[in-house]
Amino acid sequence: MLVPDPKVVRELLTRYASLQIAQAERARPAVARELEDVSYTLCVMMGTTRVHDAVAKADALLLAGQRTTAVAEAAQQDGESGLPLAV
Repeated sequence: MLVPDPKVVRELLTRYASLQIAQAERARPAVARELEDVSYTLCVMMGTTRVHDAVAKADALLLAGQRTTAVAEAAQQDGESGLPLAV
């Protein structure tokens, strides 16, 4: 299974949230179309058919990436490089 690039996912989530706000403030056809496009892209990228599921999966993906980064940084601070020791 392919995993989407977290940077792209973060950009899509940001764009989705911005469009949701813009549409709530003042409904416009152009914003509605772009929101639909971004929603569709999120669904395809996250392998879902509903945008709420796609957002949840995207959030989980980004959270998992943050945890992995935190673990790697903690290991480096402990003096571990993540490489096996040659014996």
